[in-house]
Amino acid sequence: MKIKSMVAALALLAGASFALNAAAQAPIVIKFSHVVATDTPKGRAAERFKDLAEKMTKGRVKVEVYPNSQLYKDKEELEALQLGAVQMLAPSLAKFAPLGVKEFEVFDLPYIFPNKAALYTVTEGPIGKSLLMKLEPKGITGLAYWDNGFKVMSANKPLHAPADFRGLKMRIQSSKVLDAQMRALGANPQVLAFSEVYQALQTGVVDGTENPPSNMYTQKMHEVQKHVTVSNHGYLGYAVIVNKKFWDGLPADVRGQLQQAMNEATKYEKAIAQQDNDMALDAIRKAGKTTIYNLNPQEQAAWRKALLPVQKQMESRVGADLIGQINKATASVQ
Repeated sequence: MKIKSMVAALALLAGASFALNAAAQAPIVIKFSHVVATDTPKGRAAERFKDLAEKMTKGRVKVEVYPNSQLYKDKEELEALQLGAVQMLAPSLAKFAPLGVKEFEVFDLPYIFPNKAALYTVTEGPIGKSLLMKLEPKGITGLAYWDNGFKVMSANKPLHAPADFRGLKMRIQSSKVLDAQMRALGANPQVLAFSEVYQALQTGVVDGTENPPSNMYTQKMHEVQKHVTVSNHGYLGYAVIVNKKFWDGLPADVRGQLQQAMNEATKYEKAIAQQDNDMALDAIRKAGKTTIYNLNPQEQAAWRKALLPVQKQMESRVGADLIGQINKATASVQ
């Protein structure tokens, strides 16, 4: 009987040891959720990060990417991250205002970034780093800024002058700055989740919207919009973020490998963003359903005159000092 008991005890120990080893070898899972299509700059960069992360950690990490709002819509994803239901997101920068970090809405200000070089002076410098640090008390760690690009305006009527917007219902993402922007043009801003925009345009719930061309094309919005104006009036970018508790709890070597993978994915994302937008605009033109219009210098000046007062209006919201710092940092960048 003693022998049988010893055998049984050894079997239990062996089973427990096997279970512990299996648990130790199980990969760390990162659920990476986002709201756009896979074939956008963000979507492609998320897939690149997955490949790099799994390779650099030699399989210790598994990244599951969920595009196109498969898991969560715009308004849901940040809460899901804070609760730990997902580990990684790449929301547009305006999404942080509902958390109380209104300063990120500075990126929505019309004509605040004259070009990509000026933008990178901000995102890759001390201003960008200090903004990401403001997310830490919310249980969020910022890893990188990802690009999309400058936005175009679309509607079912030509939009050549600010007066052309009068009375139009224009979809925006939730942002007080974007609300003020559309009102400055005489339009009626309508907040809608990104996943709902195509149907809203198709059914006339809204008349038009703003997007980088890659988002417009991959969501087929050009099929239900007759006119696009290449205005480059505003910028759309993202912050790649992780649940802080999850990130801090990773083994130091794994965290370092993941940061390296993120750095490389970020370089890749920035390299393809403009290319993808140029290709998307060309594809919209070739589809033949949408007239594309480029503002001439006089029209561009009229748009700027109509929209630049939004910077002053939003000083109390995003911070006059921050707006001043960005204008100073970008003034000499060509």
